[in-house]
Amino acid sequence: MKRLRLAVAALLATLGVAVIPPPAQAAVACSVTYAKTWDNGGGFGANVTVRNLGDPVSPWTLRFTWPGNQQVGQGWNGTWTQSGQNVTVTAPSYAQSLGSGASVTVGFNGTYSGANTAPSAYTLNGVTCGGSPSPSPSPSPSPSPSPSPSPSPSPGNAMAVVAAMQPGWNLGNSLDATGQGETSWGNPTITPQLLDNIRAQGFNSIRIPVTWGQYLGGAPNYTISSAHLNRVKEVVGWALADGFYVMINIHHDSWQWINTMPTDRTNVLAKYNAVWTQIAAAFRDHSPKLLFESVNEPQFTGSSGDAQNATLLNELNTSFRTIVRNSGGGNASRLLVLPTLHTSADQARIDELNSTFTSLNDRNLIATVHFYGYWPFSVNVAGGTRFDATVQQDLNGVFDRSYNGFVSRGIPVIIGEYGLLGFDRHTGTVQQGEKLKFFEYLGHYARQRGITTMLWDNGQHFGRTSFQWSDPELAAQIKSSWTTRSGTASSDQVYVPRTGTITAKSLTLNLNGTTFQGLNGLTSGTDYTVSGSTLTLTASALTRLVGSRAYGVNASVSARFSTGVPWRISIITYDTPQVAASTGTTSAFTIPTTFRGDQLATMEAKYADGTFAGPHNWTAFKEFDVAFAPSYAANTITLTPAFFAEVADARKVTLTLHFWSGAQVTYYVTKSGSTVTGSTS
Repeated sequence: MKRLRLAVAALLATLGVAVIPPPAQAAVACSVTYAKTWDNGGGFGANVTVRNLGDPVSPWTLRFTWPGNQQVGQGWNGTWTQSGQNVTVTAPSYAQSLGSGASVTVGFNGTYSGANTAPSAYTLNGVTCGGSPSPSPSPSPSPSPSPSPSPSPSPGNAMAVVAAMQPGWNLGNSLDATGQGETSWGNPTITPQLLDNIRAQGFNSIRIPVTWGQYLGGAPNYTISSAHLNRVKEVVGWALADGFYVMINIHHDSWQWINTMPTDRTNVLAKYNAVWTQIAAAFRDHSPKLLFESVNEPQFTGSSGDAQNATLLNELNTSFRTIVRNSGGGNASRLLVLPTLHTSADQARIDELNSTFTSLNDRNLIATVHFYGYWPFSVNVAGGTRFDATVQQDLNGVFDRSYNGFVSRGIPVIIGEYGLLGFDRHTGTVQQGEKLKFFEYLGHYARQRGITTMLWDNGQHFGRTSFQWSDPELAAQIKSSWTTRSGTASSDQVYVPRTGTITAKSLTLNLNGTTFQGLNGLTSGTDYTVSGSTLTLTASALTRLVGSRAYGVNASVSARFSTGVPWRISIITYDTPQVAASTGTTSAFTIPTTFRGDQLATMEAKYADGTFAGPHNWTAFKEFDVAFAPSYAANTITLTPAFFAEVADARKVTLTLHFWSGAQVTYYVTKSGSTVTGSTS
């Protein structure tokens, strides 16, 4: 046989046919770490870290088998498929190779019933992980070349690059802090480990806001502090090394000094141009995966109106583009991001920016707007407690106008920041279930409109040192929305009274194109029924779930759907809350409150004649956590100095406290100078 092969080889050589020996196959060895990130009894998430202990492999494929009834719903950092209990994860286009000693973390959200035991065995490219490198097999002829890894989008293809940037994340309140140093706003020093962990969450792009003003020398050069510039370069370098698309900008300078342009045009423009000249020079030879954004949330003080605002922003955007393009190197074709005025998606603002795009005629430009939701819902004011048709219509309008104004014309759009404004204080301003519905729909509609989104995170979402989500349920919903839809319901709470007969309770299912699969741990027909979109929990099931009927959450059940994350439903025992008389001052006043298992949704304030009292006097419903704030641990409701600052002296104010059970409680307060008295009558 050997002689025959040699003879064939000699014959082919005499005929002028080159004989190419088949490539040697890699010696593969690996180790795997599996770590659950959340688990609510029916849904869960996990990260799987694969370390290559052998030769480099490209592309890579990871496989494992579930020991129980687990189902992957949505995954990231790879292409996930499941057949029966067998799961396969193939390399994404942006990370096909896995070098010797390198590791990759892939993650997913899923559902389960019964035990949720971790897989016990994994393979990398067919080789079981956990051992020494397998010996390279004897080469055998290959009938055709192996397929090349899918290339990343061409840097010149702005639409494809922006699509590859989805999803994105903001490194907020660090390099953009206006104090002295990146820790001056309370966040710790940025580390490469933070960026590694953000990448492992499935984010493909990172926006690094940078404030420059306090690091600038005087006119005319406005020299950037070398320490600050080098620190920005270091963080950018870490992010690029992690495979991120990276966006840097001029951030809070927008309201610190750029906003004075209407009355100080020459000096502001000179300073702005000097800053961008230095940034462009510092990064001219960086990867094309680095993007520049001209200015964050541009705004102008003392202008004559919209026309002048549009002229000034056009001047900034045009000057920015000219400076970067003329700096040469990679900047000649670097993708540049231009904002609308205030990064608003109002039609007039979109039209203004479109005029700039037309005049610049540069195919490597991107539009950006920001989105923080319908304002009453976003901060919980004016009765905006629910993700209702008005909130959804507002969201649709922003994404539709962005699509029609830019995307449909071949200009990609990045929502450079999104979230809810109440999150600047804490994530509890908006009720949990309503919050989850908002983010589920936002991710879905962004995909429908082909728009890339970048989550604003100033430290309130992903722990900068713990590398854990402060609200894992919210994180799971956001991640799921990147690829699929999740079912929800009219509420995530079922309230059962502390005393009296327990009756059946119903919720309306929002299927969102999914199929209802059941309630974990409960039996259809006995514990619950479904009629159309109405889910009813039976009296017998609720009686069992609340047990001794202690106040508060006594049980949680998860509604499972064909895709996405489960919908957690809390079974809560309550009685109508009780309040008591109190005295205090305008700077320190609380209502003693026995919540008795219930939670405060909103508060109305009116004078005896029916007119509205307190701040936002165009509505009876005051702003949550600004005018009032409950503390369930302290058994109080605080009325803030900001509330009393706009309450008339010696006029009795009627407060109506609305609770999520539907209960309402009336309370009265009267301000006399700095003294406040509160009563139940």
